[in-house]
Amino acid sequence: MGPFRKALVVGIVLGVGAGVGSALFVLVTPGEERIQAMLKEMPGQDPRSVEETARNKQLVLATLQEAAATQENVAWRKNWMGGSGGGRSA
Repeated sequence: MGPFRKALVVGIVLGVGAGVGSALFVLVTPGEERIQAMLKEMPGQDPRSVEETARNKQLVLATLQEAAATQENVAWRKNWMGGSGGGRSA
């Protein structure tokens, strides 16, 4: 009976621990409304930031397209905004 009782006590303790952990998780996690509010407050969601990110992506894409079309090593450029020249080439 000793090992059975010990296993039963261990099972009960683990079950209680899991129950307490689950209850605390449910109490601490924010509701759906709070999640939506937090997502709206995140940086990068305002229109100016979105436009700036889109412009940066356009510049990177244009640079990659130009690099694919030429033999010049665009990584050596001093001025990434400008066209050819101004830096070392491979």
